[in-house]
Amino acid sequence: MNGGDTTAIFQAHRPRLVRLAYRMLGSLAEAEDVVQEAYLRWRQADHAAVEVPAAFLSRIVTRLCLDTLKSARVRRETYVGAWLPEPLAGSDEEAGEDDLTLTLMMALERLSPLERAAFLLHDVFGVALDEVAGTLHRDAAAVRQLAVRARRHVQEARPRYPVAPEEGERIAQAFYAASHLGDVDTLRGLLAQDVVLRADGGGKVHAFRNPIVGVERMVRLFASLHAKGEFQSAAFIRPMRIDGLPGYVSVERGTVLQTTAFEIEDGRIIAIYITRNPDKLVRIAQTLGMAGVAP
Repeated sequence: MNGGDTTAIFQAHRPRLVRLAYRMLGSLAEAEDVVQEAYLRWRQADHAAVEVPAAFLSRIVTRLCLDTLKSARVRRETYVGAWLPEPLAGSDEEAGEDDLTLTLMMALERLSPLERAAFLLHDVFGVALDEVAGTLHRDAAAVRQLAVRARRHVQEARPRYPVAPEEGERIAQAFYAASHLGDVDTLRGLLAQDVVLRADGGGKVHAFRNPIVGVERMVRLFASLHAKGEFQSAAFIRPMRIDGLPGYVSVERGTVLQTTAFEIEDGRIIAIYITRNPDKLVRIAQTLGMAGVAP
């Protein structure tokens, strides 16, 4: 196998490897770094001894992700405010490739690194249990238990009723209008009683550091922000699917780029995920061709 062949094989598997690494790490930048390191190791491997390149490459990427998670966990212990996965824009078809929404990514965050790896490899990417066991240096019985525990957590977070794209977009745009216009009656009608808002500014821009819980508290909050003129220089950019959830991109306070994603159940918003950390919005800004806003 010559160099061109090895590169072609790797490139054929690259999209899948990036998805795996992103689902493990919650950061596309870190995922791409891991996949690049995997490529370097692939170039140095004894290819004659590799029977199944897909399995070999998945094993490399998973182990690199587990190493990365060790330092990532330490960083998140000192992270300012809520931590959310880097928002990825995409169609429903793209999101459906591995059936993991932002909500389920948050559920994965509550798993141990080994549980997350076992679930992703076996349940999401279809890797045989024995192969997962070899990747994680555990016996098959132990890996089965890891996957079972992870599956239970994820199933509890999985939405019971999928939201049609048109309905999700309608609710997202209605929320933006009601919240920015101070329309408390419409806003109250859009939100579930136990709605939760989480915002990720990473300490780089202003964002709510603690979750906002409950419809009345949230209505009062947005009414207060409107009264203070916080939304006068805001602009709705476009609706967008964000990691499989309905949402939108906006500019707040004149220069702050923001994504807002919604978890919806029975026609009401039960969770809101706001990302403002500029480090996590570089690709969104590039996708939209937006210069002059943060980042």
